[in-house]
Amino acid sequence: MHFEFSPDDLAFAEQARQWLRANKPEQPPPHSGMPARQFALAWQSELHRAGWAGLSWPKDYGGRGLSLERQILWHEESVKVGAPSPLNPTFVSLNHAGPTLIACGSEEQKAFHLPRILAGEVIWCQGFSEPDSGSDLASLKSSGRVEGDHLVVNGQKIWSSYADIADYQELLIRTEPDSQRHKGLSWVICDMKAPGITVRPIENMAGAHHFAQVFYDNVRIPLTQVVGALHDGWNVAMTTLSFERTTAAMALQLELSVKAERLAQWVLALPFDERSAAWRQQVAGLRAQAAALRALTYQSLFRSPATAFDGSMVRLYFAELSQRVHGMALELMGPLGADAQAFGSWTHDYLESFSETIAGGTAEIQRNIIGERILGLPRESVR
Repeated sequence: MHFEFSPDDLAFAEQARQWLRANKPEQPPPHSGMPARQFALAWQSELHRAGWAGLSWPKDYGGRGLSLERQILWHEESVKVGAPSPLNPTFVSLNHAGPTLIACGSEEQKAFHLPRILAGEVIWCQGFSEPDSGSDLASLKSSGRVEGDHLVVNGQKIWSSYADIADYQELLIRTEPDSQRHKGLSWVICDMKAPGITVRPIENMAGAHHFAQVFYDNVRIPLTQVVGALHDGWNVAMTTLSFERTTAAMALQLELSVKAERLAQWVLALPFDERSAAWRQQVAGLRAQAAALRALTYQSLFRSPATAFDGSMVRLYFAELSQRVHGMALELMGPLGADAQAFGSWTHDYLESFSETIAGGTAEIQRNIIGERILGLPRESVR
């Protein structure tokens, strides 16, 4: 596959570069809590005022409706200048909830929520995974009983990023009694301030607490907040997850190329000896792997759906490469790597990288998907 950016695309990239350099925040973003919320909403509000919000959203819903080429250029320029990562408290609202509402929501739901998301007024979180239903999402048990014109929700969700600071949640629950697997689920807009909701943040080993458990005790949600048809939530959820496989995580993948280049500059500045020579060889390998990830990312975005390319390949390669890149950084730091403040965010990002082969489907699940759906291997036996 080969493509080139047009002169107009390159002019767009220059415009984006100049604006980002002039307006990106000077301070790094906080990792969790209310400071993270305030920072993310302020940056989103700034993007909105300047006309850079909702680059992939249709113009009819307040977005820019940009081509994939220009979305790529925006993310590349953002990474190069060190602008805030899209993996922040606004990620779910911009890349999950908003696009899902555009595709499946009612006109009333769109009119109320979409302008607030783009303007940087609200934070959304996701309520999909449960303690016994992570990679096997269809086994979820949290329920919503229809009672008049409301759903009465009971159950528990886990790994709900930024639930402690969110205004709304995209909530997937079982609304048809005795239904099994993919049937009888509903995708619901849940007000996180509704009575009966308890949020317990989970601190990870990097010291951040952007994950959370969410408990529902007879939480009443109006039926008007069901997105799509009642009991048809699996199809809506697959729509949600499809956005995660496109441009949503692209900036994170491109960022690894920038980090690999930083490692190269770092190791080339060291006195040449046997040890630094070995490090140079390892970093050269990581640069090549980061370039391969970038090419794989482009391929996944531009291939026709008819080729049945599976985002699991990109996700798995990114997750494992992220751990290798950050692990190399810690090796170069030596004992200084124990100081989380010594080299900016390297130590924090190293600790965070361990979650990459778990979040969004474990590495084992991704390998099963690749083996079964792409390579045509027999399904894994269940014992």
